[in-house]
Amino acid sequence: MSTTRRSLLAALLAGGLSPEVLALGLPADAFAAAAPELAPLRGLDGDGLDATDVAIEGRLPAGLSGRYFRNGPGLMQRAGQRYRHWFDGDGLLQSWTLQHGRASHRARFVQTEKFRAEQEAGRFLLPAFGTAIPAERPVRGPDSVNAANTSVLLQGDALYALWEGGSAYELDPASLATRGVKVWSPELRGMPFSAHPKVEPDGTVWNFGTANGRLVVYEIAADGHVRRHAMLDVAAPAMLHDFAVSQRHLVFLLAPVTMDWAAVRAGQSMLEAMRWGANDPTRVLVVDKADFTKRRVFEMPACHVFHFGNAWDDGRLLRLDYVQGVPLPEFNAGAEQIMRGERTTRDVSTPRVLEINLQTGRLNVAARSEAVEFPVVDPRVVAQRHRFVWYPTAVDTGARWGFNGLMRLDIDGGARERFSFGDDVVVEEHVLVPKPGSTKEGEGWLVGMGYDVRRRRSFLSVFDAQRLADGPLARAWLPYAVPYGFHGRFYPG
Repeated sequence: MSTTRRSLLAALLAGGLSPEVLALGLPADAFAAAAPELAPLRGLDGDGLDATDVAIEGRLPAGLSGRYFRNGPGLMQRAGQRYRHWFDGDGLLQSWTLQHGRASHRARFVQTEKFRAEQEAGRFLLPAFGTAIPAERPVRGPDSVNAANTSVLLQGDALYALWEGGSAYELDPASLATRGVKVWSPELRGMPFSAHPKVEPDGTVWNFGTANGRLVVYEIAADGHVRRHAMLDVAAPAMLHDFAVSQRHLVFLLAPVTMDWAAVRAGQSMLEAMRWGANDPTRVLVVDKADFTKRRVFEMPACHVFHFGNAWDDGRLLRLDYVQGVPLPEFNAGAEQIMRGERTTRDVSTPRVLEINLQTGRLNVAARSEAVEFPVVDPRVVAQRHRFVWYPTAVDTGARWGFNGLMRLDIDGGARERFSFGDDVVVEEHVLVPKPGSTKEGEGWLVGMGYDVRRRRSFLSVFDAQRLADGPLARAWLPYAVPYGFHGRFYPG
């Protein structure tokens, strides 16, 4: 153990912290020394970022105009303590403005109740989803520990920072100033609103949340009013991150994840107390969009799924695509490794297509072997028949962590197209932005962020979504590095 490390431990012991919390400490100058691609996961200190008139490599397409919002964990450590899990960091909302061939960038932390209190105190005060920190403030419900760190949704003049465990937080889309917790209706106050709402081409929003084994589903009009909601008793798992929407159905893969409440009471975090039932089935819940009381449940072998691409059905056949990951215990072990600045040794997540014959109940799963995550589709085909899915992918990365390329998959014919940046770039989620006036699926640009390990700077890249192999049309280079985020959306304008 180094002298720096021993000194840090001695200081923490003098402060009376428990050994479990001591394990979070890590000298800032040593973080990710052996894995420089993990450097952005050190996080920021709570301040925002601004870059105007960002340097452009190549040329931004003339028709690409609007705002690209992203969300992700941005603050990982306070007062020598460090979160154990990537999911715990406080939400950092980013906004890229693209207009007239120029780009600017802004990032602000979501001013949640938790973030404001801990900023003022200069230390962690509340437990996090994956880190067992003794509460020094009252925990009255999920929003007391809301990190608002996963995704975004824009409706009118309201931008929402989303976190699956609690309420959406509303922000001003221009300044990114936080307005406060969003209450969709009085009876839904405090109900979880997941980070993966599905927005149909007409603006209709579908979403869900889970609470004590129940599933709340939302149908929200384009203007933001709640058309319908319902609470379903379906024995929802302890973790449910995403779902799929087709023309007629809402589809959930209910993985065999249960909560060991005795372990929580004994001091484990919520994530540490989740138990994986490897021999139990994943239940496929299909809910009728027109009548939430009409539900069917199918079964398939245990599988862990974070993200779906899209779904469609013709009344007889229901098809959805998703990315299947490793079982939850292995995933969590990997997430803890990267928060220590170590490369993971876990297996990769890979594409799947599930077909359900709604008449016979027969299920069929087609699997592929590419290392991918964060699937996206053309927003014009959400809940409609689709052909293409785009993903970040890993191409010959060896032991290095993260994705370094992009892939388009034709899920009808199986053909793929890929581009790799090589060993010195980590690629994040990219979203598809339709070209103005186009109508064909996939006619558009793929827009997203990445990190250059050698330059130690983050960038925005723009690809022709139908010609990935040609490489980026443009990259907008930030003068700084931004912590890796999770999800974003592009809004033309």
